Amino acid sequence: MASQEVKDYLNTVVATQGQFNIRLHQFHWYVKGFHFFTLHEKFEELYDEVTANLDVVAERLLAIGGEPYSTLQEFIDHSIIEERVEDKYLSQDEMVGAVVADLETIADSLKEGAKLTDEHEDFPSNDMLIAMKGSVDKHIWMLKAYSGNAADA
Repeated sequence: MASQEVKDYLNTVVATQGQFNIRLHQFHWYVKGFHFFTLHEKFEELYDEVTANLDVVAERLLAIGGEPYSTLQEFIDHSIIEERVEDKYLSQDEMVGAVVADLETIADSLKEGAKLTDEHEDFPSNDMLIAMKGSVDKHIWMLKAYSGNAADA
């Protein structure tokens, strides 16, 4: 049986993925400007991946005896990223910046989660989090490159 600390962490990931999914839909629906088609598709690609990750983490949590958050209110209450209704009015460049900031927050959390699951010898969860971190890092790099910034900027 997994530790309560790992279960709590994975539930935070569930909440964060749920919240991020909603934010990405917001950007997908409200993006405007010269890069509409590119960003509309990119935001959809991202929320499809986030949805898949949300499902994988929730199922892992169930497999180790946890109870994943499953309501919008739980996502809002337990996510490490915030709901910001006013972000639908951001410019396309500001939306990309907001997504990068959220991804960086998520990447930091996944790094900590990988350490935590390694310490608790929960290797399936560890592998899952490392794979998610690799994908998040790639999206950060791509979105920064799209914005004309270096990966470490």
